[in-house]
Amino acid sequence: MKRIRVGAVLLLGLAGCSPTIKVEAPDKPIVINMNIRIEQEVRVKVDREISDMIMSDPTLFGIPVGKEGAK
Repeated sequence: MKRIRVGAVLLLGLAGCSPTIKVEAPDKPIVINMNIRIEQEVRVKVDREISDMIMSDPTLFGIPVGKEGAK
């Protein structure tokens, strides 16, 4: 009988020492500050023959010919 009492007291003592975990929501909202700079560079390489065709007939490629003209 004494063993049962000692065992019960030990179990209650161990139960009282168990760790407690609390999960709570923060009071203030989470702020994520993202400063992003995006740059894009596009390079177009034109073959010399195509360049000559554009210069010879710019209207063929939709380039308007006016006072500025095709350079």
